Amino acid sequence: MTSNWRGAITRRLVLLIAACLAAGVITGEYAWAIAIGLAAHLLWNLGQLLRLHAWLKDHQPDEPPPDGYGLWGEVFDSIYHLQRRNQRARGRLQAVIDRVQESTAALRDAVIMLDSHGNLEWWNKASETLLGLKTPQDSGQSITNLVRDPRFKEYFERGNFLEPLELPSPVNPRKQLQLNVTRYGNQEHLMLVRDVTRLHQLEQMRKDFVANVSHELRTPLTVISGYLETLHDNVDDINPRWRRALQQMQQQGARMQGLLNDLLLLAKLEATDYPSDNQPVAVDTLLQAIRNDALALSAERNHRISLEADAGLKLKGSESELRSAFSNLVFNAVKYTQAEGEIRIRWWQDSQGAHLSVQDTGPGIEAKHLPRLTERFYRVDSSRASHTGGTGLGLAIVKHVLLRHRGHLEITSVLGKGSLFTCHFQPAQIAASAH
Repeated sequence: MTSNWRGAITRRLVLLIAACLAAGVITGEYAWAIAIGLAAHLLWNLGQLLRLHAWLKDHQPDEPPPDGYGLWGEVFDSIYHLQRRNQRARGRLQAVIDRVQESTAALRDAVIMLDSHGNLEWWNKASETLLGLKTPQDSGQSITNLVRDPRFKEYFERGNFLEPLELPSPVNPRKQLQLNVTRYGNQEHLMLVRDVTRLHQLEQMRKDFVANVSHELRTPLTVISGYLETLHDNVDDINPRWRRALQQMQQQGARMQGLLNDLLLLAKLEATDYPSDNQPVAVDTLLQAIRNDALALSAERNHRISLEADAGLKLKGSESELRSAFSNLVFNAVKYTQAEGEIRIRWWQDSQGAHLSVQDTGPGIEAKHLPRLTERFYRVDSSRASHTGGTGLGLAIVKHVLLRHRGHLEITSVLGKGSLFTCHFQPAQIAASAH
């Protein structure tokens, strides 16, 4: 194309000079003839350039470029073909956008696009049903101004979207929604909202069933345990061959009692979002008491249990719940760490908040088990159940206590070297008296 244009320019200049020379022969004024010819050619090209400039400045998207001939005709034709190609490409892209919008509009789940500041850019029809968004007046509004639940505002501003958030619908409180937020592009946000009311109801039924069964079993178990204790106190009057049976029944009864207590505690933890007794807790004192209990549990196994705690660092929350969670972590370390092993307990503060870590030199845990450790009754090795006397609910209790205190549990472990359990609490959970 470039060589064709150069050839056309060369031919036009040759013809122009030839015409000017012919005019010079006729008039005898060669210099003036050439000057006038070149000036006329320059003015003509300038006129064509001004036409192109006016079209580029004022033309509508589908308006073709002006007509021309010669070299400028080729320029205008090239622009026209480029314009047609761009229009076809825009048409294809618009068709793709229309199909995406049609498909997302048909979804029963809400799809919401937000800019980097959390302002609404686009949403589908389901968003209006589930969240009450209004078209077009809500466009450009901040999502936190429209979904006013404090938990959502805290969730969105924190920017940690690894876990979804569940909360009631602003339109219908009887509907339970699950919100997933994903970052994409230049820090924009894509928010997906699902109606999980049915799943929430099933989960609530499960919680109610476990709580009710636990309560119902507690009374008969107390009666059975009472009679077993009475028989055990009078073991001298019983046939010797029944002594071992009574002892085992008493052990299993105590184990079942512990299981029911843990189930009832879990039911209580799941009943509300935040602890009712939200008071400053002196965690260092609490950990000292737990360490003393751990030393008693260790007994002849002689674990080395150290404690490093910031004496001025207090946490807002329930002391009884925190004691249950922290003692579970420490006692687990004692149970699963071999004799003469080392257990380190640390409580400290940094810019990210407050942290409690329990590190042991036990056998460690395979990486494939780590994501499921906080599930109810999940065990890395079922054969260890009777050996340790655990219920399989300890880490589930830890998880729920931390959730109620706006914290989370991080678990790292290396086989043969030990495990590290770390509780992370947000700065907002630190009591004001902490330094």
